[in-house]
Amino acid sequence: MIHTVQTDLYASSSPLEWATIGNGILFTAQIPIDDKGRVVEGGVEAQARQTLDNLKHTLEKAGAGMQNLTQVLIYVTDKSYLPVVNKVYAEYMQEPYPNRAALVVAGLARDEMLVEMVAYAAL
Repeated sequence: MIHTVQTDLYASSSPLEWATIGNGILFTAQIPIDDKGRVVEGGVEAQARQTLDNLKHTLEKAGAGMQNLTQVLIYVTDKSYLPVVNKVYAEYMQEPYPNRAALVVAGLARDEMLVEMVAYAAL
């Protein structure tokens, strides 16, 4: 059985849930949007921080924390963004770190988005 995690994140008009739980695993994809559904301004650092804030919020709503993360997939639209995302990411994570991959993509769902993260957590 799959359960939805109820968050306070912006309610998307797309057919999606911000997070679901199945077999004790939380599945989520987070983007740099604020509570009004707008992509935050301020470049990749501000977007990475908002994305991680959204991830942290989602985990907390599921009764977990960043320490429950098992894997994070980071998508950026330019390789030069990775050092900035790494710096912000390190502020949110503690050892033992989750498994991670970083991918450079041609674009994301919204043109103004520079980063997106997909994450899995053990509950």
